[in-house]
Amino acid sequence: MSKLIINIKELIQIRDRNISFLSAKEMDTLPSINNAYLLIENGKISEFGKMSEISKIDNVETIDAKNKIVLPCWCDSHTHSVYTGNRSDEYLQRINGVSYQEIANNGGGILKSSRQINSISEDELFFESKNRIEKLIKYGTGSLEIKTGYGLSYDGELKMLKVIKRLKESLPIQIKSTFLGAHAIPKNYKKEEYFRLVLDEMLPDFAKDELIDFVDIFCEKNYFSAEDTKILCNKASELGIASKIHVNQFNSIGGVKVAVDCGALSVDHLEVINKSDINILKQSKTIPILLPGCSFFLGIEYADAKKLLSNEIPFAIASDYNPGSSPSGNMNFILSLACNKLKLTTEQAINAATINGAYAMGLSYKTGSITKGKIANVVITSEIESINDLPYFYGDNLVDKILINGEEII
Repeated sequence: MSKLIINIKELIQIRDRNISFLSAKEMDTLPSINNAYLLIENGKISEFGKMSEISKIDNVETIDAKNKIVLPCWCDSHTHSVYTGNRSDEYLQRINGVSYQEIANNGGGILKSSRQINSISEDELFFESKNRIEKLIKYGTGSLEIKTGYGLSYDGELKMLKVIKRLKESLPIQIKSTFLGAHAIPKNYKKEEYFRLVLDEMLPDFAKDELIDFVDIFCEKNYFSAEDTKILCNKASELGIASKIHVNQFNSIGGVKVAVDCGALSVDHLEVINKSDINILKQSKTIPILLPGCSFFLGIEYADAKKLLSNEIPFAIASDYNPGSSPSGNMNFILSLACNKLKLTTEQAINAATINGAYAMGLSYKTGSITKGKIANVVITSEIESINDLPYFYGDNLVDKILINGEEII
């Protein structure tokens, strides 16, 4: 049945069909209609406008959104949300002064998550991950990128990719799968040996089985080099797969240039960035993805969003949901962090978490804005004064209803 949302206090993020992402300047503005309606037909946005202009519509389910704001669902473009167990012991170690790298060197970090992943069955991993992502949907996430990278073996990575495929098939939201086999070096391999396994066996086999939407690599000291990144991106390109690259989390080692040269869709993290990186990004269509939840949890520097904006570089924000460095996929909290720590306006943060997040997953043609013909993934807030309440009340749940493909989830 068609749905009609009426008496909307403010319908926000209204965009023309041909907008795929917003420039830095365009991120300042969030188009909206006050006292609006939104018509959903066949799971897609059909019409919207002022209540004073609404025509008579028969055979429709009506939702009254008086004193409530309606906006697109969050587009979370960077997560590691397929995992098992947790790393709360490492959290306490960091509180006591042990660094992230020291924990990794002692067999913790990514390697611990790898041991946990490889200790359970595919079914167990699927049901645990499905339960986790269903909670994210209730927070307002309507599209999600999920990375592998905790398998760190052929069978382990394949298990994760199969789980992501099952999640795509069983959940109503848009999900993108990213192969991050080059996430760390497992203990039983030399780096060169493991990297060849990723390049020569995992990547081509998983691509052939159509399990991969994107390829990623952790380009960082003590992990994988800029040259490794170039080799992997080129190999993926030969297979028709775009790249999304972890770069500049702790050090700038040339990964931004390689990513841009290879036409990567996104460069993710950028807590560390230099003038050369800025100049390279200014000339590209590669979009940065900033991850304030990671900086918050690890106590490291936040990405310099203001520097990006002043250099006319747009970006997305995402949760980086993972058990080690950002154990929350609540995009409402990420929005608040982006305003509080990255010093974004509410408008900039919402644009980064919706349409630019959709672009960073190759989904902006389908979701991320209130646009005729796009899928009806929308959040109806509780009764609030303005959009500024969303980041302000950072500990409250201001979500009243979630519609995914026009169907009410909560």
